[in-house]
Amino acid sequence: MKRILFVLFVLAGFSASAQEFKPFKVNLSVGYAKPLNSAASGGVLFAVEPKYGLSDNFDLGLRLEAAVVARGVVYNGNTATGDVGAFSSYLLTGNYLFGTGGIRPFLGVGVGFYSIGSAGTVVIYDGQTNSNVTFVNDTKFGGMVRGGIKAGHFVAAVEYNAAPTTQNRLGNTTTTITSENSYLGIKVGFDIGGGRR
Repeated sequence: MKRILFVLFVLAGFSASAQEFKPFKVNLSVGYAKPLNSAASGGVLFAVEPKYGLSDNFDLGLRLEAAVVARGVVYNGNTATGDVGAFSSYLLTGNYLFGTGGIRPFLGVGVGFYSIGSAGTVVIYDGQTNSNVTFVNDTKFGGMVRGGIKAGHFVAAVEYNAAPTTQNRLGNTTTTITSENSYLGIKVGFDIGGGRR
């Protein structure tokens, strides 16, 4: 009898803790995207991230994000800026929320694919003439780390997106032109759904 009561109390405890939160939520965010290349200028980003809470402290999600920025290139130690391009990303994410209060810090990671839009034509001056270099669209595997704060349904975060560098050649020469695709995202948003009962 004591064992049955013990098992019932344990099950009741698990049930009570499982009912402290609603597992499904969707995060909508906007923010600022800053490429890490010194020649690139920042732009705007938009993100949608459906998430499922495995517990009150751990969420799994799928982040769909678009960042519109001006891409920069580096060649022979020089820099140039291309046209406005877009980074689209499709990442599986995991977030760990600390504590149980109303304001909770969190850390997260993500892995998946970055679709890198072309920067149009970049004009490169090689010391003698101007040359046009075109970066084509590309898809690369990358990752993301984030940290932030959640207060109720409001969420603020900083994310480092590690997308591999794109390389191209200057005409028929051996000059390599690189475009750094990693960028920093600073975003604010809110969760629809989720929350504690």
